[in-house]
Amino acid sequence: MTGSTEHSTTPSACCDAGAGPAPAAPRLWTVDEHLADVLAAVGPLPAIELQLLDAQGCRLDEDVIADGDLPPFDNSSMDGYAVRTADTEGATDAYPSVLSVVGDIAAGAGELPRVGPGQAARIMTGAPLPPGALAVAPVEWTDGGTGTGVAAAAMTAPVPDEEVRVLRPVAEGAHIRRRGSDVPAGTRVLEAGTRLGPAQLGLLAAIGRPTVKVRPRPRVVVLSTGSELVQPGEPVGPGQIADSNSFALTAAAQEAGAIAYRVGAVPDEAARLRAVLEDQLGRADLIVTSGGVSVGAYDVVKEVFESYGGVDFRRLRMQPGKPQGFGRIGGAAGVPLLALPGNPVSAYISFELFVRPVIRTMLGAADVHRPVVRALCPAALRSPAGRRQFLRGRYSAVDGTVEPVGGAGSHLVGALARANCLITVPEDITALPAGSEVDVVLLDS
Repeated sequence: MTGSTEHSTTPSACCDAGAGPAPAAPRLWTVDEHLADVLAAVGPLPAIELQLLDAQGCRLDEDVIADGDLPPFDNSSMDGYAVRTADTEGATDAYPSVLSVVGDIAAGAGELPRVGPGQAARIMTGAPLPPGALAVAPVEWTDGGTGTGVAAAAMTAPVPDEEVRVLRPVAEGAHIRRRGSDVPAGTRVLEAGTRLGPAQLGLLAAIGRPTVKVRPRPRVVVLSTGSELVQPGEPVGPGQIADSNSFALTAAAQEAGAIAYRVGAVPDEAARLRAVLEDQLGRADLIVTSGGVSVGAYDVVKEVFESYGGVDFRRLRMQPGKPQGFGRIGGAAGVPLLALPGNPVSAYISFELFVRPVIRTMLGAADVHRPVVRALCPAALRSPAGRRQFLRGRYSAVDGTVEPVGGAGSHLVGALARANCLITVPEDITALPAGSEVDVVLLDS
């Protein structure tokens, strides 16, 4: 037995002595380390001046100050008659105030008639208040100039030198939009960092701004790699699958605020991938790929990207999404690249954790990350040691609970489509009993 023991250990010792120390295992990055490394390499895109409609979805790079009052003049909020309030005191249906109509004022009118004692001017909504008038009597409070003494439902055609009967008193300032009542001159109407939507663009137009200085929306090129991929609607042959990643990731980039270009599937051919990249670099602020980042024999993504230099492929302490790639194509000033795993769930979760914050950073947004809340999970959870696991789940804000959806497989797109959150299990936890409190990343906020 002694000889047997020596025989079994001596060759190993000799080999170790001759070969030297074993190579160190590749570093495993944490999720936080990888994210910090990625975000340290990007920043907001340079600000540019854009026409209003071209700026939709962008973030302001400046405070916007109103140069003038809004509205710029006192104007009527109703169709009716501009009057002096003293002339309508005590007016009733039985004893109306009979006023002489001295003119008509439409929206955009320049020359305005003066309203004197016992007079009124027909006025339309948005028209400037004439001198002498202190209020507007809505047409419903008058006979509309019909002479019947009955309240009119609408304005009638103008009649020269007509009279109008006002059937109730009108308080001073009634139905008048005062100059500057919405926005006084000198007001800061929008702050830097504000996202420009329809309401904000309407405000900018209202205060007379034809252009605005913004952080532009980043242009994101999305492509999938893999000779097994076919386009939706095409026949699926043996060993083939439909390309879902490029659609999901392009939609996710658009939802994050980017202008996204879906390139589609590129086969596992280095020359073809390089040609596609060269074609897309001119319009990309960011390139996002999926597939080809593991250790497979046909994973040409690493081969092509590493040939550009500046792209690092690494393994993360997470599940799913362990293999990741990040860097720039074209040196330090080149286009940032994020290479994601090919499994659909891995790709999508990687996008949420790493790509979305990059897009939001490029936009100049303050809310770079998805919101995280604490929730009770009625189900027991298991997780691999040393890995931060991201499980798909359904979160209920009503009772503050979250339920896992589907399993942990990185191919389960059906479960992913039903999820509205990611349940996070930390690296140092392998099991959580039912009823545990967990961190939940909200995907629909």
